[in-house]
Amino acid sequence: MTNNVTVVGAGLAGAEAAYQLLKRGFAVTLYEMKPKKFSPAHKAETFAELVCSNSLRSDRIENAVGLLKQELRQLDSLILSSADATRVPAGGALAVDRDGFSRMVTERLTAFSNLTVVHDEVTKLPDAPCIVASGPLTSDALSGAIEKKLGTSLHFYDAAAPIVTKESLNFDKVYSASRYGRGEDYLNCPMTKDEYFAFYRELIAAETAPLHSFETPRVFEGCMPVEVMAKRGELTLAYGPMKPVGLEIDGKRPFAVVQLRRDNAEDTLYNIVGFQTNLKWGEQKRVFGMIPGLENAEFVRYGVMHRNTFLNSPKLLNWDFSLRTDPLLFFAGQMTGVEGYVESAASGFSAGVNLARKLDGKTPIDFTTQTAIGALGHYVAEYAGGDFQPMNVTFGIMEGWPERIRQKTERYHRIAERSLATLQTIQTDGNL
Repeated sequence: MTNNVTVVGAGLAGAEAAYQLLKRGFAVTLYEMKPKKFSPAHKAETFAELVCSNSLRSDRIENAVGLLKQELRQLDSLILSSADATRVPAGGALAVDRDGFSRMVTERLTAFSNLTVVHDEVTKLPDAPCIVASGPLTSDALSGAIEKKLGTSLHFYDAAAPIVTKESLNFDKVYSASRYGRGEDYLNCPMTKDEYFAFYRELIAAETAPLHSFETPRVFEGCMPVEVMAKRGELTLAYGPMKPVGLEIDGKRPFAVVQLRRDNAEDTLYNIVGFQTNLKWGEQKRVFGMIPGLENAEFVRYGVMHRNTFLNSPKLLNWDFSLRTDPLLFFAGQMTGVEGYVESAASGFSAGVNLARKLDGKTPIDFTTQTAIGALGHYVAEYAGGDFQPMNVTFGIMEGWPERIRQKTERYHRIAERSLATLQTIQTDGNL
C-alpha cells in the first residue's frame, strides 16, 4: 500500500486530516489554491481560515458541541489544541484570535518534513488515496468534477456577520457583561422598545445584495441572515439573537440587546453576534448604525452571503466519510453535511485516522453513536429522511441514556461522561 496521500483543501477539515496522517508517518501532498486563487469568502493566505464567526461555540460538556471539543482534545486534534492556545475571552464559549489561530495551524502543519504543499487549484478528482476537503465553497471546476463522479450535489446559502473596531464604539451606551453574570467578556448594546421597533422596520425594508442565482436560495438555519430571520415576525430577534435575558444593567432588563464578541487577542476588533447578513454594505452601515453604541462604528469587514455546496452523503458515504464505491477516497468538512467549525474538524479527524488505518491494513474505527464524533459520521451516512441538510452536532443524534432522567442537564452530563469513557476504551483498543 502507498504511504503517499493527497489532501485537497487546507481548511479546518483538511488541516486536521493532514495532521492525523502526517503524525502517523504518511507523506501528504496538500493542495490549497490560496493565495493563487481565493473563494468569495476567503481573504487570508494561511490555512484554517475562519470566514464567519471566531467562536467555536460552547465549551461545556453538557452542550453537544462542548462535548465534541473535549473528545477532540482527548484525541490530540490539531484544530482544538490550536484553538485552545489562541483563545480569547468569550464567557462559556471557546472563541479564538482569528489570525493567530490560522497562523498557528499553518505553522504546525508546515513544520512536518513529510508534507508537500501545492498552492494551486484542483480541477479534477485526484486518484485515491485521497481526502477531498475543499469546503462548502469548492471551486466550480472541482465541483463539476465531483458532480460528474458522484451525481447531483446539493447547495444552500450561508452568511457571515460584520466586524467593527472597538475604538469606534460609543461606551456611553455600550456595557460589558456575559449572560447570567458569567464574566464580562461580551460588549452589549441595549435597546429600548422604541429603538428596537425602529431598527426592526428599517432592517426588514433594507436592500439586500444580489445572489447571482437562478433559483430561490435555500438558507441554512444555523447561519440565517438577520434580515431573513426578522421577517418571520416582529419579535423574532428579541427572542433570538437579541434576547436580553441575563443581561440586566443597573438592575433593569433592556427590551433587546445586541452583543459584540471579541475577535482578536489584541482586543481591538469585535463581531456582531448573530448578525449574519446579506444586506448591501451601505445598508449595513446605515441600519446597524441605528444600534445604540454603533452610531459611528468603523466596519473592518461587512457581512457577506455565499453559496455553499454539500453532498447527498446518505447515498454516497460510509460512516468513516469514505466513498461507498471507493473506500480509499474520503470526503471531509462541511461539504459532507456536517455544519460548524468543530464538526468540520471532527470529520477531518475521522477521515484522516481511518484512511491511515486502511492504508496500514487495519479496519477503520467506528467511534459509535455513544460519542459525538461517531454520531456525526453515522448521521451523514445513515440519515433516513427525505430532506438531508447540514447538521450541527446535537445530543439528538447520539445514543440516548437508557434510564429516564427528568433534568436535561444531568441527562446530558451522563451521556457526556459515557462518551469520554467510551472514547478512552476505543483509543486503548485501537492504539490511537
